Amino acid sequence: MELTIAGLDDIAGVLNLHKKYQVDTILEEDKKDGFVTTSFTREQLTKLIEEEQGLFIATQDGAVIAYVMSASWQFWSGWPIFSYMTDRLPTLKYAGHTLSAHNSYQYGPICVDKAHRGSGLLEAIFDFAREKMATRYPVLVTFINMINARSYAAHTQKLGLEVIAEFEFNNNQYFELAYDTSKALTHSQK
Repeated sequence: MELTIAGLDDIAGVLNLHKKYQVDTILEEDKKDGFVTTSFTREQLTKLIEEEQGLFIATQDGAVIAYVMSASWQFWSGWPIFSYMTDRLPTLKYAGHTLSAHNSYQYGPICVDKAHRGSGLLEAIFDFAREKMATRYPVLVTFINMINARSYAAHTQKLGLEVIAEFEFNNNQYFELAYDTSKALTHSQK
């Protein structure tokens, strides 16, 4: 297995993995094991790679088996939920920071192929992406749909993200979570 910052040649593999677990295309029986809510196009991933260097992947035998997206709030501004979250940032505090679009970034989605879950890949790719983004931002921020229990458990129990708020958007309830990017995952978390 190899962890790397994605290049343009990796987009097709990321989109294939994404389609398997995106809420609109996931098999109903797989939904209980977690899902990704946001859709992405090839053009959006190209911009994420070229302008943000914010797509991190794990590959095995040439196939993308996991990805993490991380980018500035400006990158995410085209999606209504992220604009809403950006507007709320100044009302939130974490790790000694009043949050802003300058001192935090949006982490996620993250997706790990079902065949590799429970292997430590989640922790490895999270920490790889966190380390790269820590050079630009002290705080990672994300959200999880309250009905996505598996993702919530993974992020709070395995990765140590902390709930800093709850919000409603488009008739869905979300947890908003944060993480201090200067903190590498500890052995107890991995």
